[in-house]
Amino acid sequence: MKTVVITGAGGVLCSCFAKALAADGCGVALLDINGEAVEELASEIGRSGGVARAYKANVLDREMLEGVRELVHKDLGRCDVLINGAGGNNPRATTVHEVYEPGDETRDDVKTFFNLGKNDFNFVFDLNIVGVMIPTQVFAQDMIPGGGSIVNISSMNAIRPLTKIPAYSSAKAGVSNLTKWLAVHFAGTGIRANAILPGFFVTNQNRALLYAEDGTPTPRTDKILAATPMKRFGEPEELLGALRFLIDDKASGFITGVELPVDGGFAAYSGV
Repeated sequence: MKTVVITGAGGVLCSCFAKALAADGCGVALLDINGEAVEELASEIGRSGGVARAYKANVLDREMLEGVRELVHKDLGRCDVLINGAGGNNPRATTVHEVYEPGDETRDDVKTFFNLGKNDFNFVFDLNIVGVMIPTQVFAQDMIPGGGSIVNISSMNAIRPLTKIPAYSSAKAGVSNLTKWLAVHFAGTGIRANAILPGFFVTNQNRALLYAEDGTPTPRTDKILAATPMKRFGEPEELLGALRFLIDDKASGFITGVELPVDGGFAAYSGV
């Protein structure tokens, strides 16, 4: 039985990963800052016959993660697969305007690029990229020697930055770059590192940006779907094929350092 460690396991996408991999026979370690969310998820997986354990964890706290790693060893064994799914944006690091408007540099009544706070920017940036580095430092130790698989959840923002979210976009670009660095660094150990780049999926974090309170699509949703050839949002289950492929040592044993878009054609579309 493979042991799979998932950070951000309480979220929409990673909870889907956890359920699927538990159903595949893996033992799943569910890590999230929201301990209640992963406790509920572990119970749900257990009722379905799967093996999962929940751990409250801050991906920016190495000492805490080292303690979690010891618990995972006792409960499930050494980590074979690490899915770095923790991350996300925050309204504090989101600008109101998509592009510069005259007077932005002197306004303080709304969030503009010029009054974007360093701490707010750092919070989002660190969560997304440092929150990949530290769990990898901790759990990759389990994969030496013998190998294993690291899958980082990056974003289409890594290759086509979206307006309004500079910290998130730049951090995800860093995640993709770090994935390639890890692939090279660990190539001689048998550890493979790859990234999945989801296109647009409705999650708890972006729902308010995509839909108004009455459920109608926002202008941002209209823009996204206009630039997505398949003209719809993805379903979390549509990421499972890419995930299962990348963690399968037989199917993808010679694949490392790749970025795999799952985006309904967004990255391929030029707009004309």
